[in-house]
Amino acid sequence: MGSASSTLLNIPNVEELMQETGFSPAHIIRLYDRFNALDKEGRGYLCPQDFGAIKELAVNPIGDRIISAFFSPGKETVDFNAFVKILAHFRPVDKDRPKDPNSPEPINSRSNKLKFAFQLYDQDKDGKISRDELLKVLRDMLGMQVTEEQLESIADRTIQEADLDRDDAISFEEFRKSLEKVNIDHKMSIRFLR
Repeated sequence: MGSASSTLLNIPNVEELMQETGFSPAHIIRLYDRFNALDKEGRGYLCPQDFGAIKELAVNPIGDRIISAFFSPGKETVDFNAFVKILAHFRPVDKDRPKDPNSPEPINSRSNKLKFAFQLYDQDKDGKISRDELLKVLRDMLGMQVTEEQLESIADRTIQEADLDRDDAISFEEFRKSLEKVNIDHKMSIRFLR
């Protein structure tokens, strides 16, 4: 137990980080070990290339998009605290966690999970998912399993169904509404060790 306490002492602002993300001390230690394993050179930050060691991302058809979500626009590195905050989007919602009306919405809330998912599609960061952006994701995810004509049909139908204001793109609000019946917590959760 002493080594766990000393590991936590090495992490700046660890109490705030746990409060903001909802991760337990055991989760933080495990993520800290994972971060350090990815940071093979011991620099204290990760670059996009460091994520190549994660097998699940390497084989994921949209792994590059997921990796880019860890980095703020114009930044090529991510420190431990930012790493943990991104991963907090994938925490299952803690239904027993007391809700403080004065605190910000949890990172792993339904709304924040949807915003994270939306940014994977909205690559030009203009606040809308265009037909071309949707097609790129579909190509990445479905690849050679379907024809180009089928991909275009799926993209057109998706935009037609979700695009309520008929501007030929999907805004975040339209994206949110189109996923109202989807259990996003189940789809965007990783079971971290308890």
